[in-house]
Amino acid sequence: MSGIWRELRLPVTILMLVVGLILLLTGIIWIWFPRISAGFLSELANSLANWNYYALVAGIILLISGIWYLCDFIKKRKTLLEKMKTDRRSEFVKRRKELEKIAKSLPRKYEKMLLEKMEELKIK
Repeated sequence: MSGIWRELRLPVTILMLVVGLILLLTGIIWIWFPRISAGFLSELANSLANWNYYALVAGIILLISGIWYLCDFIKKRKTLLEKMKTDRRSEFVKRRKELEKIAKSLPRKYEKMLLEKMEELKIK
């Protein structure tokens, strides 16, 4: 499961954000602004009827989770790419464990980039 999650983390996170935002907006429209005409969102809110209370809660959860995972992914990616810029072998060896741990949580292409950098610096 973790291998699949590594590769699909970013697209699933973006999907969570989009679905969470749609559910949140439909819940808000149904509960607080029932007379507003917001096109697709109003139609969806009307079709969900009383289920909008659950949609609101699910939307909040999905939106917060999506933001959390997206920020975590971006932070790890940025950290890995910045720390791999060094051409000093000693610095890289000090950070090796941390970089390997980060690379294992990102898609495989980042792990390959790390291995290539290790070969470039002649680190086993």
